Amino acid sequence: MKEAIQKIIEEVNLRVIKDYNKMNIPQISIELRDAMEFEREIFQKIEELEDQGAENELVHYARIVCKNTTSREISEIQEAYLAKIETEYLSSK
Repeated sequence: MKEAIQKIIEEVNLRVIKDYNKMNIPQISIELRDAMEFEREIFQKIEELEDQGAENELVHYARIVCKNTTSREISEIQEAYLAKIETEYLSSK
């Protein structure tokens, strides 16, 4: 179980962070959906390990690490998305 949790944490930490500011709005939207889906899948994996009897401390640690990392990525995407909307749509009016 410990190895499975380490593998999940590594999967989250090895996720490639892109330069969202260089993307257009549709691309950023796709990235946001992908990041949210990735977060959901990761937490589903953690829950499955918890159901299989993984140690509570390890599960808790994995949740914290994954939540912090994925939340940071989602926040970065949201910031880029809002900045693009502001510059492309609001400034054109």
